[in-house]
Amino acid sequence: MSEGHTEVTTGAPVSCAEECGVRDVQDRLGDKWTVHVVVELAPGPRRFRELQRLVTGISQRMLTLTLRRLERDGLVSRTVYPTTPPQVEYALTETGRSMTHLISRLIDWSLDHRAVIARSREEWDARTA
Repeated sequence: MSEGHTEVTTGAPVSCAEECGVRDVQDRLGDKWTVHVVVELAPGPRRFRELQRLVTGISQRMLTLTLRRLERDGLVSRTVYPTTPPQVEYALTETGRSMTHLISRLIDWSLDHRAVIARSREEWDARTA
């Protein structure tokens, strides 16, 4: 601290992850369904029911919430076609498409290391049982 320092600091310092908004973005990408939805949208636009069939285990409500969050974040676009009944199509935006190579690398890493992780879990469980 310099002699002229008069500001009182309180509490723990705030990390850049919190201050810069990084944690908020990571929370979106780290939720249970986002990566699955992005993977299914990577080949091109899809309709809601098609996404629901492709993303195994997701409920209608969770798919709706996930798509809304992704749309709000600018990662997915929603197009409504004036038909009866209205057809809705979802697609990755340019920003959404820009992260598909990262997700692809994460999936590749997961596939390459799943056996090692499974073995480590079994060993840990055996030691702590």
